[in-house]
Amino acid sequence: MSGPRRLHQHVPARPDLPQRVGPDATAVVVGGGIAGVSAALVLAERGVRVELLEAAPHLGGRLGTWDRQLADGSEVVVEHGYHGFFRQYYTLRDILRRLDPDLGFLRDVGGYPIASRPSVGWESEDFTALPRTPLLNLVALVLRSPSFKLRELRHVDPDEALAMLRYDPVRTYAEHDHRTAAELLDGLGFSDRGRAMLFEVFAHSFFNLEQRYSAAEFLAMCHFYFTANPEGLGMDAPVEDYRTALWEPFTRLLEKHGASVTTGARAVSLRPDGARGWAVEVEREPARHARHLVVATDVPATRDLVAASPELVAAAPGLARRISALPSGEPYVVARLFCGGDVDPGRAVFTGVTRERVLDSVTLFHRLEGGSARWAGPGRSVVELHSYACPPGVPLDELVAAMREELAALWPEAADLRVLDVDAHRYTNAPGFDPGYHLVRPGVLTDARGLRLAGDWVASDVPSALMERAAVTAVTAANDVLREEGVAPEPMRSIRPRGVLAPRT
Repeated sequence: MSGPRRLHQHVPARPDLPQRVGPDATAVVVGGGIAGVSAALVLAERGVRVELLEAAPHLGGRLGTWDRQLADGSEVVVEHGYHGFFRQYYTLRDILRRLDPDLGFLRDVGGYPIASRPSVGWESEDFTALPRTPLLNLVALVLRSPSFKLRELRHVDPDEALAMLRYDPVRTYAEHDHRTAAELLDGLGFSDRGRAMLFEVFAHSFFNLEQRYSAAEFLAMCHFYFTANPEGLGMDAPVEDYRTALWEPFTRLLEKHGASVTTGARAVSLRPDGARGWAVEVEREPARHARHLVVATDVPATRDLVAASPELVAAAPGLARRISALPSGEPYVVARLFCGGDVDPGRAVFTGVTRERVLDSVTLFHRLEGGSARWAGPGRSVVELHSYACPPGVPLDELVAAMREELAALWPEAADLRVLDVDAHRYTNAPGFDPGYHLVRPGVLTDARGLRLAGDWVASDVPSALMERAAVTAVTAANDVLREEGVAPEPMRSIRPRGVLAPRT
């Protein structure tokens, strides 16, 4: 049985309802990342008059791009950082199929190896090429992984281990959200190698340290990415930069459906606008007015926007309190190195890294993306280093130098690369998933009539994370607008919401 046939229809199609809204339906979407673009596109397709506002000069959010002139005078497009388009991102892929039904602009990255420096003495792991049936995938991993040895498995706490297979969206949070992922991993009793290779690197990839990452959120991610995932951990990435592959085509498609896309337009406050719905005050521009409002900005921008909106705070004080308390993830660094020379041709396009102080992943962009490949040609390379949770208070140049040293320790031949240019940035806009916050995390629907939220930090009943959570919450927000306008929802499918061994209550 193929993977999609085992999926759960979280929102079924409703052919019995009208498919398009009436002429008076209007919406403003604030934020031009995956969440904002997805919400605007679904609404525009159904006839809602939408304006998408983005503060940056370009769409994309954490998948944004910019132009950069390198030291050699060449012009390149640089991105915010590598993102894996996993195959269980069903909602995101349904949005992407608006651009190409065959998703021809994505390519298989090839594998998902986890590596440590040779001096540690641990053989690399690879999470791909496992059976696609939940439970069988776990059995296969245990049998083939050097991190699982029978004498070590005897020390594993079965109740803690089975919590991954017993995931329940209510029970798991009630039992585990007060704990950190570190406490859960301590209780599991895995060997140091198993913990590092299979779990710590996984927790870091959500821009959170296991010492402040909710154990319940960690179990939810295990459920979504592995124990209930029929697609394996295969992932794809665009064959060209995100601007060329995604944002320019999405802009054309939105405009084709009658939406307005306005970049360089910073929303500075929100206020209820009586019978007209909502007003969005825009820096140095006239206010926008619409019946429906979707806020699809990242955590810092959402906190700032709500704090600057006293009328919204007065109308929805509970929502304002929740948003003001939103936790942020750890700072993270992305450094793209433009190099003379190349690493071993056998190196994977993407490699997760464990047990380094700073370095968490390496991506070989010249083997992945057309623009980087054209710049590199023969004899050069484009290597991206990513620290998902970097030490606070350390200068950026020191962090980049540390990642380069750790890369050379991981791949000795990397010490011979001649770095011709570096594009490096530190960010603080990832969401946090601290213990105990689940019960007050805002969802898509709010107690402010007509205001919806979307983004990878927003709570959702549909199993999802990262880019898929952004798309899921965006479609959920659009569906609530469509419900209020009396038309059919956008269908949505995902993996089963509960684990294979969850008690059936």
